[in-house]
Amino acid sequence: MTDAPAVGPKPSLGIGSLISESFSILFGKFIQVVAVAFGPALIGLVISGLLIGFGVVAGSAEPNFAGPGTAVAFILTILVQIVVYAVTTALLVQLAYDAKLGRTVQIGKYLGPAFAAVVPIAILSLVSGILFMLGFMLFIVPGLWILAVFSVMAPAVVIEKAGFGGLGRSASLTKEYRWPIVGAFVLIIIISAVINLVAQLVVGLVSSILGIVAIDILLSALLSTVSAGLGSILIALIYARLREIKEGVSVDQIAAVFD
Repeated sequence: MTDAPAVGPKPSLGIGSLISESFSILFGKFIQVVAVAFGPALIGLVISGLLIGFGVVAGSAEPNFAGPGTAVAFILTILVQIVVYAVTTALLVQLAYDAKLGRTVQIGKYLGPAFAAVVPIAILSLVSGILFMLGFMLFIVPGLWILAVFSVMAPAVVIEKAGFGGLGRSASLTKEYRWPIVGAFVLIIIISAVINLVAQLVVGLVSSILGIVAIDILLSALLSTVSAGLGSILIALIYARLREIKEGVSVDQIAAVFD
């Protein structure tokens, strides 16, 4: 009889290093991240303000759910934010790989692949978001697990052009690594919550002093930019690490699809 081949230990995802590198890219390329993500965030907030009121968007007014057409306005606002997320994520995924490789950030080069991926990412984000909310209502943990299952959908759509198969591709890549991904998301959520709390205090202070809604919108857009930047960069790095572990694909090979 021949002995079965020995199976080595499963490679570590390296969550600590991924989070550290995410912050390194965010702050090392902060101007570029803001340049990429601020525009979509601001446009999304302006459209949302036109739909449900700028005071509501800025957090200085309570939403009026009794008004005519309010439900439609809020649904449209959610859809607008999903599209903004799709555009921003598709752009930042590409920026993250160039930054990781030490290459020049070329925002113009990112537009074509980003817009090509917007529809699949937006629709799949809506589907995964609904599943996440259903899971979240079941004691929170199932929701986080579902979030991990579909976490690398956006890079799969942008990089591999997986289209509407992005959820399936993400589920395949994240298999056996979902709980470490959950851990990474929990850490990022806590860190982002602290940053958001401090930032909201600053926004509230500025708002109370100046009383200008436009300033509130601009500061809210900047805050959204930082949060979106950190999350998208982490997702891009997790995707790259999973491809490296499971398929032996390096980051420069992943980024080469845009050359």
